[in-house]
Amino acid sequence: GAKHHASAAQVALKWLLDQDGVAAIPKASRAESQQANLDALKVPLDDEDRSAIAALPKDQRLVNPAAFAPDWD
Repeated sequence: GAKHHASAAQVALKWLLDQDGVAAIPKASRAESQQANLDALKVPLDDEDRSAIAALPKDQRLVNPAAFAPDWD
């Protein structure tokens, strides 16, 4: 985020929107959130940024309550 003067959420949203065949549905219940989501479209990700994000581990969850999340993986 600091490299682009954007939040981590904006960088992640921009990365998602740059993917083929992916639709992102960000939460935006407040006007500030809506504007932040729109501002994500202006985040300039270069190939190095995209590669670094794509290389992040995909087998980790930050929230994984046993009673809530089914065994999808």
